[in-house]
Amino acid sequence: MKVIDASGMHYKDLNAMIKQLIKGNAAEILVKNVQGQRYIGDGIQGNSKIIIEGTPGNDMAAYMDGATIVVHGNAQDGVANTMNDGKVVIHGNTGDILGYAMRGGEVYIKGDVGYRVGIHMKEYLDKKPVIVIGGKAGAFLGEHMAGGIIILLGLNVDDTQKIVGNYCGTGMHGGVIYSRIPIDSYKLGKEVKQTQAEDGDMEIIGLYVKKFSDYFGFDYRSIMDSQFVKIYPYNHRPYGNLYAY
Repeated sequence: MKVIDASGMHYKDLNAMIKQLIKGNAAEILVKNVQGQRYIGDGIQGNSKIIIEGTPGNDMAAYMDGATIVVHGNAQDGVANTMNDGKVVIHGNTGDILGYAMRGGEVYIKGDVGYRVGIHMKEYLDKKPVIVIGGKAGAFLGEHMAGGIIILLGLNVDDTQKIVGNYCGTGMHGGVIYSRIPIDSYKLGKEVKQTQAEDGDMEIIGLYVKKFSDYFGFDYRSIMDSQFVKIYPYNHRPYGNLYAY
């Protein structure tokens, strides 16, 4: 394992060092004392694993294509922006616009996420992005979502809290959101409907909840004992009447 002490290091220098190690075929890189440095793991390819101790800055794993990033801490905004492939595992909370335009790979968050998570997610052929959230989500979850899967578990939600903010699924025209707790209808965008998850849905949910449970030490069976709901769009071309054909 290669080790980098990022304390006091400029983000450009840190990212250059990480990419140089990956170019040298480093299988595993431990980055210690991360203090908000931006763009960690952006655009990297291959099978390397980056372990981060601390709080990475904005746009971590943007455009990433195949590597794995594990964060022992929280992460800021824009994680997995337009990510193409790979895995991100965060042992904490994240900020806003997680998974913006994400088009492949998997992201697992132990805690809460901010606003507009999964906005403009999309899928094509065998590329299907997945986000699993252990806690709560802010407003506009899945906004303008065109493909992929979001699983919202709300494991830290009590009777005084809501699992998601307002406008969930607004503008959504593809993909699916699964929630372990039913979402109040007034919190849903007008483009989506909510139904009980069926057997096929539970198989999909189980596949990713198993990984989530293994990463973070949760009891898989107790999570899967819940009756999940499915949020999906009424129409896959909701704005078709605005076009000439």
